[in-house]
Amino acid sequence: MQTALGWVFKAVEAVLAALLLGMVVMVFGNVVLRYVFNSGIVVSEELSRFFFVWLTFIGAIVAVRDGAHLGMDNFVSRLQRRGKLICLALSQALILACCVMLFWGTWRQHEINATTMAPVTGLSTIWVFGMGYVCSICIGIQAVNKLWRIAAGRIEDHELVEVRESEEDVKHVKHAKHVEGAGAAR
Repeated sequence: MQTALGWVFKAVEAVLAALLLGMVVMVFGNVVLRYVFNSGIVVSEELSRFFFVWLTFIGAIVAVRDGAHLGMDNFVSRLQRRGKLICLALSQALILACCVMLFWGTWRQHEINATTMAPVTGLSTIWVFGMGYVCSICIGIQAVNKLWRIAAGRIEDHELVEVRESEEDVKHVKHAKHVEGAGAAR
């Protein structure tokens, strides 16, 4: 299960890279065409905005998985395990509530967005604003999973404080590569 989920997130990260590349190519290409050839790609501005929205929402999903969102750990890191569990459960419940509100807001705007067409591409704007569905469901699933693991007592100590410093990330990556290399050598 973890391996399949890892592959899914690798694919999602590849989509993020493709979106970023697409944005760079469209914007840079349009700048060059405008200044050098006095022309441009008509859809580049609109599609790059769409890509930016998709990049933001999909990136938020990956950031939740990695624990990379901004957080304040000064208070939580000083608590005992029980206090850390309570704070983690509260934060996950708040995240879940925000996901419900995002989903509900997207649902309420669905008909308007589905019938509104983007001026240049002619695409329904639900392709942009519908990312609220994807983001709220994916982050909500992660929050429910973490709440279930808290209730089942399957949360390890290193997961209780979700903020990581950059030095810790470097050590974590080096350790993971070392473990993978040792496993491959067998």
